[in-house]
Amino acid sequence: MPKFVIEREIPGVGQMTPEQAQDAARQSLSVLRDLGPQIQWLHSYVTDNKVYCIYWAPNAEIIQEHARRCGIPANRISAVRSLMEPVSSEP
Repeated sequence: MPKFVIEREIPGVGQMTPEQAQDAARQSLSVLRDLGPQIQWLHSYVTDNKVYCIYWAPNAEIIQEHARRCGIPANRISAVRSLMEPVSSEP
């Protein structure tokens, strides 16, 4: 299954309370259940004004549909082509 990085511009998102973050996660998971098993949220990184989400999905269109139904932006959707880690430098 292809992996994607989704960049979401959400001003002030880094100031969410734990309860607000939990509500957002529940809403996202509800929409994902409706869309079916072909799309999965792996995890997200929250910064001051952006969220970077990692998803498995068959294509970018279903990720856009998820964002539309959740009412959250998906400003940039990028397909992951490879993974680099410190061990990648070893012969």
